[in-house]
Amino acid sequence: MGIVIAVISGKGGVGKTTAVANIGLGVAMNDKTCMVVDFDIGQRNLDMILGLENRVVYDITNVMDGDASLNQALIKDKKQDNLYFLAASQTKDKSALDKERVKKLIDQLKEEFDYILLDSPAGIEGGFEHTILYADNVIVVVNPEVSSIRDADRVIGLVDAKSQKAKEGEKVGKFLVITRIDPELIEKGEMISTEDILDILSINLLGKVPEDKRVIDASNTGKPVILHESSKAGEAYSRIAKRLCGIDVPFVDVETAEEKGFIKKLTGLFK
Repeated sequence: MGIVIAVISGKGGVGKTTAVANIGLGVAMNDKTCMVVDFDIGQRNLDMILGLENRVVYDITNVMDGDASLNQALIKDKKQDNLYFLAASQTKDKSALDKERVKKLIDQLKEEFDYILLDSPAGIEGGFEHTILYADNVIVVVNPEVSSIRDADRVIGLVDAKSQKAKEGEKVGKFLVITRIDPELIEKGEMISTEDILDILSINLLGKVPEDKRVIDASNTGKPVILHESSKAGEAYSRIAKRLCGIDVPFVDVETAEEKGFIKKLTGLFK
């Protein structure tokens, strides 16, 4: 049976959908079959980041309504044979999701794929509860900013209260991905450090992604940044995907400015 992972955030604009695309592709690159599902009904974006927007014929609501089979709606990624995508509807709203039909879809996906990543709507708007309802684990995506972390703490509480596992007395695994880390701003005290974020949220760290202008370029071209050579963000997503697949990967310091890190190493040579 596959593992269902809801990727959530407390607010929009933190890079959640970018994280879904890159982590999903990274998992597929580690010889696991991976399905990424866009649950943001009415505001479909995952297809563009994956570069698959022109191949969408049927979407998640077509499958739930019985207008198309799951096989008809699945889109195989052009770059990685192990990655598949199921689009959100752009013409319907969040009320199109129904608990029983969501469960039927999730159960079917668990039979066919090793990993199922669900791209949740940001915050707690309609559709969020359906995304977390049948999740085995959640990945919480935050920026190192007070508002992002505060809102993330709120959605973590909702996972503990409203997921099916929580209702049955089981724990939902929670993992943290911190994006858009700027070492200089952290050293100036204008961004919150990883240690402080972990103290506030009290969940396991899955990975840290540094600020990287290639992320915007990748989103605009439909080529996830994990495929870009020499991209620091791409390398970070690759490490995150490996950890998700159970591979032991050391954490890399992305919070120290390169100049200062170099000076520190140079100083160490003369000690």
